[in-house]
Amino acid sequence: MEMDSVSLARQVDFVFRQLEGELTNATAGTVLIHVRNNAVGKFGMRHHPIESRNGKFEQGGQGLTSSQVQAFRQMAIDALKYRRDWTHGEIMYDFSVRSSANSWSASILYESNYNMASWNTRYYPKHQSKRELP
Repeated sequence: MEMDSVSLARQVDFVFRQLEGELTNATAGTVLIHVRNNAVGKFGMRHHPIESRNGKFEQGGQGLTSSQVQAFRQMAIDALKYRRDWTHGEIMYDFSVRSSANSWSASILYESNYNMASWNTRYYPKHQSKRELP
């Protein structure tokens, strides 16, 4: 199956299913998805730092449960409706688990990217020399 024939929502679903093992029991981090032509090019997860004191690792709190990971995946898919008019960029889902109430929160950041190299031919015909440019 070609990725350009699959909706971005299905691709995000695929990404979260691939990262399910990393997300389960994670206390905080960022899921990164790079998009080009409405297709996922690469994805991954940035884990928040593991804290230590006096050279000893501290016991972290409880991380995301399996059901919370599924809810996170659905939220990531549903949030795509807020993406407007861009096909190239990054999507970052920042999340953390609150230890006090065993709840979690997430924020979504969309970043659109544009490449001027591909626009040069639109504004400057190929037959113009660089000296003729304004």
